Amino acid sequence: MITELKPEQLRKVCTWPENFKFDCTENMELEEGIIGQERAVRAMEFGLDVTSPGYNIFVSGITGTGKTTYVRSIVNRVAASQSVPPDWVYLYNFEDPNVPIAVSLPPGMAVKLQRDMNDLVEELKRRIPRVFESEEYNKQKESTLRRFQEQSNAALEAVSEKAAKAGLGLVRTPTGFATIPMIDGRPLKQEEFEALDPETRKMIEEKSAEMQSELSNLVRKLRDLEKQAKAKIKELDEQTGLYAVGHLIKELEERYKDYDKVLYYLEQVKHDIITNLGDFKQDKEELSSFPFSTLQRGDQLSPLIRYKVNVLVNNEKLQGAPVVFETNPTYSNLFGKVEYRGQFGVFVTDFTMIRPGAIHRANGGYLIINAQDVLKNPFAWDGLKRVLKTKEARIENLGEHVRVESTAGMQPEPIPISVKVIILGHPYIYRLLYYYDDDFKKLFKIKADFEVQMDRNDENLLKYARFVGSVCRRENLRHFDSQAVGKVIEYSSRLVEDQKKLSTRFNEIVEILYEASAWATRNGHKLVERADVEQAIEEKVYRSRMVEEKLQEMIARGKILVDTDGSVVGQVNGLTVYDLGDHSFGLPTRITARAYMGRSGVVNVERETEMSGRIHSKGVLILSGYLGAKYAQDKPLALSASLCFEQTYDEVDGDSASSAELYALLSVLSGIPLRQDIAVTGSVNQKGEIQPVGGVTRKIEGFYDICKIKGLTGKQGVIIPAQNVDNLMLREDVVEAVRLGKFHIYAITDVDDGIELLTSMKAGTRDEEGRFPEGTVHYLVDQRLREWAEKMQEFTSQAEEGI
Repeated sequence: MITELKPEQLRKVCTWPENFKFDCTENMELEEGIIGQERAVRAMEFGLDVTSPGYNIFVSGITGTGKTTYVRSIVNRVAASQSVPPDWVYLYNFEDPNVPIAVSLPPGMAVKLQRDMNDLVEELKRRIPRVFESEEYNKQKESTLRRFQEQSNAALEAVSEKAAKAGLGLVRTPTGFATIPMIDGRPLKQEEFEALDPETRKMIEEKSAEMQSELSNLVRKLRDLEKQAKAKIKELDEQTGLYAVGHLIKELEERYKDYDKVLYYLEQVKHDIITNLGDFKQDKEELSSFPFSTLQRGDQLSPLIRYKVNVLVNNEKLQGAPVVFETNPTYSNLFGKVEYRGQFGVFVTDFTMIRPGAIHRANGGYLIINAQDVLKNPFAWDGLKRVLKTKEARIENLGEHVRVESTAGMQPEPIPISVKVIILGHPYIYRLLYYYDDDFKKLFKIKADFEVQMDRNDENLLKYARFVGSVCRRENLRHFDSQAVGKVIEYSSRLVEDQKKLSTRFNEIVEILYEASAWATRNGHKLVERADVEQAIEEKVYRSRMVEEKLQEMIARGKILVDTDGSVVGQVNGLTVYDLGDHSFGLPTRITARAYMGRSGVVNVERETEMSGRIHSKGVLILSGYLGAKYAQDKPLALSASLCFEQTYDEVDGDSASSAELYALLSVLSGIPLRQDIAVTGSVNQKGEIQPVGGVTRKIEGFYDICKIKGLTGKQGVIIPAQNVDNLMLREDVVEAVRLGKFHIYAITDVDDGIELLTSMKAGTRDEEGRFPEGTVHYLVDQRLREWAEKMQEFTSQAEEGI
């Protein structure tokens, strides 16, 4: 059935319901929440309520649907009513310094512990030097040293007297003591010793040998005395240090008595301080008073850093559970890292240089990340899945994952993790992960799917108007009058190309609100008027339609061949849509067909040259099914035909031109010319039924613009599928041209309807005997194919006889 559409069917104008009249958006209620996403809202609310393992959320939707803003809003609202999670700190591990200890503390307690330990160190730096400089300590130390010296001197004097009786003297050497011969109380020189007679030298050597055991015993005794003195001084130091440290540590132990790990740490701190009291002394010690000390303790690099507290996560200022939106989810940003600093040409680190990742800051709350961002960062996705599966986070530098050989380094204790991860991504990414990542479906069991459109009903019209008012208030824009809001709603329907739907890609709507407000300001309007919105839309299109205008110019100058009047056999105007990303538009394209006797069937020139997409190739193959069913029930189909999109240099895809290709093919077979002032869009199935296609609005406008450039005749128009009528949201100038009878739009349901419009002849229907009426298009096609079939049979018979 052929239906010529009326102007009212080409565009749905916004009319406000009787119970909802308003002058402007200034006094309207604010629109809270998100519009038109009931499915996604229910999924998000359920996903946030479920605390079972694996119920993380993937928010699926294309850019501009408001999913990021909504997710942040609802997650912040839910998190605000939840409890604040504990702080986390890393403490020095005195038993294994390479494995810092992770400790959880109530919110705000981590900073207090850090402050208390810093205060402790500062107090000890003042107190310890003072007690070691006290008169009492020095008296006890001097008494111990004096006793050591007396005992040492006594032992040395006894051995010296014994040596003197043997005619020998004692001298100190780097390794201990040695004996030298003495004469008249003075050491014998080497030449004097060598001048002695052999018997005297032998006697001296024997006495010297006898003294060696005495000297060895002396050295051992002196060392033992030194050790005893050191032990006494160490005991004195520890007692003195404990006096200075004990009550301070006791105060901290009382303060943190409810935290076993902290108590154990403080006990180790006390022991370590007493063991390393020299770290707190202000002045460097003099060389040891003990002459046989072989080792001196060297200064360590920042030795007091052992007593610092590394606050990894501080939730002191949180009001509710944490919400972390990580915009750059690299491995280090997600899971933390151990930093290094250069020193004397090498890189060194310590437990205070452990840095948290987003997973630590979000622990006990929510982590929001973008799917594309986390997937393109090496190891980040695998690391995230590992944390969700093991429920713990290990801080490891990325180099550990790529290094062939492992190196000794810091391995902080893992931290238990309880976090709900919310990933924002495109539906295509969701499908890829669901099918190709086995872990994904186990870890992300909730899908919040954002729609790109919603119903255009009275309730949503009200919400849309309130949304416009909310944006105006939030962004300090000029408010919109009712007619301007109506134009915004019409633009929204045009974006989705559906009279019964509105766009939920609010980013594009907000852009128009910004620009319309700017144009209203330039035009001196207090409120944004309908004309301002129209100007904003026109200017936005104008900024992006340079390519469209160039192509239109090429058609107007005859560089690209398109006819808009007359009739031609085997030639029809198809309609295509060009999508440049920020702008899409329709243009007519010439489709031609040639047919001849043969057995090749319908040949798609684009497919043969690898310029045809799969859907387009399928559409062409459907034509063969239609021709066979329509004309080859009583004879073989002796047909070779070619179809071509003329002057196309890119890939052709989609089946929206399959009906136009069929018309061109039937025209060349029947010899009946097709009208060039009517363009065609619509796909066709094997039964000859016309099926809906996309981009109808742009296609009609594209052909109208070309006809307008070449001159409107009042006969031009477009054939579209009847199912696409409610997809029309044509420009007002096109609607006006239809109203004035300068342009026509026809809706059809069957191939025969299009044949009659394009040829001005009846298509023809088989009678009871299976014949088409004479003078119809199908009759002429059938006759041509029958003639070719007979000739092909004749050629085949002759060829067989010749063989």
